[in-house]
Amino acid sequence: QVQLVESGGGLVQPGGSLSLSCAASGSIFGFYVMGWYRQAPGKQRELVARITRGDTANYADSVKGRFTISRDNAKNIVTVYLRMNSLKPEDTAVYYCNTVPVGTTIPWGQGTQVTVSS
Repeated sequence: QVQLVESGGGLVQPGGSLSLSCAASGSIFGFYVMGWYRQAPGKQRELVARITRGDTANYADSVKGRFTISRDNAKNIVTVYLRMNSLKPEDTAVYYCNTVPVGTTIPWGQGTQVTVSS
């Protein structure tokens, strides 16, 4: 059974930092590019960072230089991290992890809310 569980969100002031974690249960995730997505109210879900099995990372322009994605590949679980620095109000969103591209048979997790506000 495959499952995605995100954690680590919260309320932070502008300029602050947060670290998110995603536990991707299921051996299949070790074979995939993994990514962090976010969805702000009234907007479409967008990919903000991705990382290959070989730890090559790519970022959306909006987060480049501020966010860092990493992963830890174990046998039956992949943990994907997102370190977010210099947070801005426009980073406020629900953050999700999933494969890149998104598979039709892998359900989304519940996400974790990140709110950047003074």
